[in-house]
Amino acid sequence: MGSIKKFQVTFDCADPGRVGRFWCEVLGYVPVPAPDGFAGWDEFEQSLPADREGAWFACVDPTGVGPRLYFQRVPEGKVVKNRVHLDVRVGTGLVGAERLAALKAEADRLVALGATIVQVLEADEENESCIPMQDVEGNEFCVD
Repeated sequence: MGSIKKFQVTFDCADPGRVGRFWCEVLGYVPVPAPDGFAGWDEFEQSLPADREGAWFACVDPTGVGPRLYFQRVPEGKVVKNRVHLDVRVGTGLVGAERLAALKAEADRLVALGATIVQVLEADEENESCIPMQDVEGNEFCVD
């Protein structure tokens, strides 16, 4: 059996459309096309029973390189730290003040989209700078 190269990252959340659109803006992703037979997502959503409307949202990297992201509505709220999180890689290859400036600029952009900065971790003897953040529903991620 060969190794698997494609995977999907799934987020449990209260409002899949809101969280999904946030991540589209963060990563430059686009929503998946509406199912066959529907002119768009609004028409598809209206065809569902009320309790299934807005139950999920999916988006993809338009270049086909990154994984598909899937957002599913769950009844329970977030109560503990994520065991898995995404790193938004904007500082690759940069060091010191140049890296920190790039990270802070991206963090500012994401705050304008509804994210929250948890803290700014500046470089030390062992680690480069990174900025832990939370998305619009409190899911942790890092600007790295």
